[in-house]
Amino acid sequence: MANNTQGFQKKSRKLVEQTFIIMETITDRDIDKVKALKKMKRNALGLLGIAVLLFLIAIYFKIPMLQAFSEAAMVGGIADWFAVVALFRHPMGIPIWHTAIIPTKKNEIGENLGNFVSEEFLDREKMEIKLDEFNFAVKASDWISQEENANKIADVVAVNIIPGILRTIKDEDVKRFIQVQFKEKMEGINFGNWVAVALEPLQKGELKNQMLTNLLEVMSSELTNNKDLIRQKVKASTPLLSFGLADKSITEGVFNGLQDFLNEAKKPESAVRLKIDEYIFNFLEKVKNSEEMRIKINDMILGFVGKKEVQDYINGIWDEVKLSITNDLDKGDDSSIKNSIAGLIQTFGNGIKEDQVMIDKINNFIKNDLLSILLNNKKVIGDLISSTVKSWDGKEVSEKLELEIGKDLQYIRINGTLVGGFIGLVIYGVEQLYHLIVM
Repeated sequence: MANNTQGFQKKSRKLVEQTFIIMETITDRDIDKVKALKKMKRNALGLLGIAVLLFLIAIYFKIPMLQAFSEAAMVGGIADWFAVVALFRHPMGIPIWHTAIIPTKKNEIGENLGNFVSEEFLDREKMEIKLDEFNFAVKASDWISQEENANKIADVVAVNIIPGILRTIKDEDVKRFIQVQFKEKMEGINFGNWVAVALEPLQKGELKNQMLTNLLEVMSSELTNNKDLIRQKVKASTPLLSFGLADKSITEGVFNGLQDFLNEAKKPESAVRLKIDEYIFNFLEKVKNSEEMRIKINDMILGFVGKKEVQDYINGIWDEVKLSITNDLDKGDDSSIKNSIAGLIQTFGNGIKEDQVMIDKINNFIKNDLLSILLNNKKVIGDLISSTVKSWDGKEVSEKLELEIGKDLQYIRINGTLVGGFIGLVIYGVEQLYHLIVM
């Protein structure tokens, strides 16, 4: 149980760390966010500058209404600037009380966030209602049954997962595994029994006679085709003093003798054929009934398997498989592996949609088993979120959060400037109306 909990904690921690984009490195997308944030800051600051300019104009030309608007706008803009900046850092670097809230309160934020997720999100009753409404199996099957989505998943598998696995796996380990498995499988096979069973039909019937006749025909044909080779071998073996006079007669004698033997053996009732039949019969009987003969056959085949040439061939199997996979994946959209994966995913999605039993099983698994795992470990999940946030650098968290939400927060400054100005007009109007009524 402890091992399972530790394993779940490790997996959950990794998931949490991957889920929170706050601690990601700067990417092209982040650069775009930085540009957008700076632009909104300039807009907010520019609007505040306009309020200051209007204030100076109102003072110089003695325009009370414009002065009331600009004064209130400046107050609203500066106050909201202070409020926004105070979230992420000390305004103007001055350590004013209750500023730089995010970096200084990071641990409390993490604790509250972890408690909020574990208590509010991971509630069985709420999650069961949501799961029933969502019907995960139907939506998932609808999604993966679409060709575009199936291709997206296949792309991920073909571009990232499979090459990643191939890079991770050590070739030596795979080759060693194949060799061990091949050896164990071969040693588990009784080749003697196989040979005995395979050769048993040859002991009787026309099959044996036909095969033997065919073999003798092939031997006779090969003998004829290699007559010149026989002559060369004979010539190389005869004394030089014969000056080649005996070569032809010896060659003809050897050739005719072998040919006569094969022709005689082709006749079913000849003495030669009967002798060959007897030899084959005795050999097959020995294979069937002699344990020693079977062991010899087994050892002979296993000895062949253990030869370096065979081992090199076995090792080359993985290299060929790996090369074939890599070459196929390099074809991109024309990859047969990728297209096969996409087809399987799409077929699987279509199959689920038409199988209510499978839909119920998937939904019940998520609702009961998976949900139970989450709920049983909700404190662990909350602690992981909390500890993960606590482990982050406060300054970096503040910068990343400002990058994510700072652009929208600049609207607070803009609204503060505009709303402040209009409130200043309202106050000025009320003041003037009061003077008009009282006077």
